[in-house]
Amino acid sequence: MREIASKGQLRMAFMRWAVVTVPFILLLGLASARFAPTGDQNHWYTQLTRPDDMPPDWTFLAAWVVFYVLIGLALAMVINARGSRLRTPALVLFAIQMAANLAWAPLFFGFHLVTAALITVAVLFVLALATAAMFFRIRVGAAVLLLPYLAWIAYAGFLLYQIHQLNPNAESIVPSRSSDQMRI
Repeated sequence: MREIASKGQLRMAFMRWAVVTVPFILLLGLASARFAPTGDQNHWYTQLTRPDDMPPDWTFLAAWVVFYVLIGLALAMVINARGSRLRTPALVLFAIQMAANLAWAPLFFGFHLVTAALITVAVLFVLALATAAMFFRIRVGAAVLLLPYLAWIAYAGFLLYQIHQLNPNAESIVPSRSSDQMRI
């Protein structure tokens, strides 16, 4: 005989996953950002001409903390959807989009590859959109949690495009030798 879990049991199973996935995603994001100094702590970045409407640095940190928490919660919802035949493909797609997400900061801030970072943002948007669509088919709430992330990727892509336009020689700017740009 098959037993059906109660709402309380399902909620607790989700919470157990969320306790793991949220910190895990936050730590992945932090690790990616630690490969190279970001924002005004990056000497190369401070030499770039930035758009007039560029938000202050603190907003990026605050936004990414919120997005990573939402992403972690969405991931927990999908992991907890044990009966879905789409769960495994959705998790594989999620992992691929997360790898693209985590590659961006080292590409831009560490290696100063603005064009590659711009391409990565475009690929990331497509992958995140596909992930949200797949999550939608499993748990609507999980897809809804990814909507702010998708909006931010689009906005970040727009800002990066402006930086690319304002700094056609960005990849050749050499930061001062007073500090290392990559941390390993």
